[in-house]
Amino acid sequence: MSRNGHDGALVLIGTFPMPAGTRFNRHTHQRHQLAWASSGTLTVGADARTWVLPTTRALWLPAGVPHEVLSASRSTMTSLYLSAAPTGAPGPWTAPRPVEVPRLLAELILFLDDPSLDAARRAHGEALLLDLLKPVAVTTLDTPLPADPRAREVAQALLDDPACGLSLDAWGRRVGASGRTLARLFLSGAGMPFGRWRMLVRLNAALPALAASEPLNRVSRAVGYETVSAFVAAFRRETGVTPGTYFQPRRPHSDRSAP
Repeated sequence: MSRNGHDGALVLIGTFPMPAGTRFNRHTHQRHQLAWASSGTLTVGADARTWVLPTTRALWLPAGVPHEVLSASRSTMTSLYLSAAPTGAPGPWTAPRPVEVPRLLAELILFLDDPSLDAARRAHGEALLLDLLKPVAVTTLDTPLPADPRAREVAQALLDDPACGLSLDAWGRRVGASGRTLARLFLSGAGMPFGRWRMLVRLNAALPALAASEPLNRVSRAVGYETVSAFVAAFRRETGVTPGTYFQPRRPHSDRSAP
């Protein structure tokens, strides 16, 4: 790890090389954090939600929020620790929020990571960085775990192997419950029918590969879909966008009407 800035700085920057499979277990920070994959892809869990971050996105984590970070492939996490939150952007910054990382913001982070930067230039850069932080609306594919131990055993098995196609009756024979009982337990414990819960698990499992721009046919097969079209249809139904556009910057609609 490298760390630049001084204790009185508005922004401290830490760089963490993360080999594939690296996990930083749940922890908190006294400062606000902006977690960014300067290379590769990161998965960050906080507030019972999960965000997958390619190099074009970062996650704002308010001070004191427990979170964990995982790198499925070789990645580098660049963490910015901030003593102040943005004030000009819309909405509160009191909960985790994904933000866009356009090229300008990425270059500014690298600029602030220079240990030889003098105090005046650092202060200007820090002020600009706060001004550039803009939240992006992202649909997260949350999969709450059911509380009943039999349903939770099924849920954990599917999280470990999202492509598994066993029916609820088959799962019931494994965990000692009828398919009808499991269906009821998923609906009451996870807040959704089993079929939708499994679909969300599969779509969630696909996100790191999509962020890494892997081919859709490979991604869809890996998470249990027989055809790309079925995978794309499920993804669009849940997120409102296609897999290919989920990680692209969301551009505001411009008003092209004549004056």
